[in-house]
Amino acid sequence: MKKILLLSTGGTIASVPGENGLAPKMSADELLHYLPEQNRSYQVETKIIMTIDSTNMQPEYWVTIAKAVYEHYDQYDGFVITHGTDTMAYTSAALSYMLQNLAKPVVITGSQVPIMYKRTDAKKNIIDAIRFACEPVGGVYVVFDGRVIIGTRAVKLRTKSYDAFESINHPYIAYIEENITYHHPIRTVRNKEPRLDCSLCPDVFLLKLLPGTKPELFDCLKGLYKGVVIETFGSGGLPFQERNLIPKINELIKAGIAVALTTQCLEEGGDLGLYEVGRKVNLDLIINSRDMNTEAIVPKFMWALGKSADITEVKKIMETPIAGDTTL
Repeated sequence: MKKILLLSTGGTIASVPGENGLAPKMSADELLHYLPEQNRSYQVETKIIMTIDSTNMQPEYWVTIAKAVYEHYDQYDGFVITHGTDTMAYTSAALSYMLQNLAKPVVITGSQVPIMYKRTDAKKNIIDAIRFACEPVGGVYVVFDGRVIIGTRAVKLRTKSYDAFESINHPYIAYIEENITYHHPIRTVRNKEPRLDCSLCPDVFLLKLLPGTKPELFDCLKGLYKGVVIETFGSGGLPFQERNLIPKINELIKAGIAVALTTQCLEEGGDLGLYEVGRKVNLDLIINSRDMNTEAIVPKFMWALGKSADITEVKKIMETPIAGDTTL
C-alpha cells in the first residue's frame, strides 16, 4: 500500500464564505472528509503547512514547503500539496529547483471552486493528484483538470474555467482519466540522495515593456533589486529609438545587477539574435531565458541569486537546464 502525505497551504480549494468574501479556513483533514472512501491501494496522511490565499504566497514560504517535503521524504511514497491557483505555477517551479534528485512524485493541485461547493473541481483534482503521487516517478508536477504538467512549465491561463492551467513549450506529461496515460517520458533519478537547496534571494523585479516605457525607470531599481527580468516584445526586442532603453540596461549590469530577458509571448520563446532590436544588448552578460515561462524564470532567478552575487555565475546557473525548465 502506497503511503501519501497531503500538505495543505490554503487556497480556494480550502476556502469558505465569510464577511469579506472567500477565505481559506479548512484543514487538510477537512479536505479529506469531502473525498470518497480512500482507495485500498493507498493511505493518505495530512499535515497543515499554512492556511493562506495564494495571493499572499512569499518566496520564504516556498522554503517552508520544500523543507516539509524533504523532512518527511523517507516516510512516504509521494506527496500532494494543495495550493491556491493564483501563484501555484511560481511555487511548482520554485520547488523544482529547491528539491533536487527526487525519486518520488511531489504533486501540486488546487481548484477553481471551493471543495465545500456542490459543483466543485476540487474532489477530482485531489483524487487525481493522489493517484499520480502513487506513480513510480520522481519530480515536481502540477495536476489539474486531468492533466499532468511538469513543475517548471505550468501557467495559469484562465481565472474561472476548470482547465485553468496549460503546459507551455513542453508536452503534457500525462492525462488522468480512468487510467493514467503518459504522453511524455519521465527521466526519474535513481540511486541519488535527495537534496534540499533552499538558497533564495527574493530581490527580483519583473518589468513588462510597453510602448513608451521611460529609460529613467531603471534608475529606480538600483539599490532595491539584485536581478531584473524584462518581458520584451516578440522575439526579444528592446526599443533603442526615441526612448532608448539600452544604455540604462547596460548601467544596471555595470552596477552588478543581473538582467534576464524573456518575451511577452507565451509560446515558442525568444531569439535575441534574430533582429537588430535584440542584438544591441550585451549578449555576453544578458541572461537569455529562451523558451522558459515567466513563472519559472522568477523563482529560478531568486534561486540563482541566492547562490552568487556574481552576474557571470548567475547567468551560468540560469542558462543551465534543470528539471525541464528550458529546451536549450
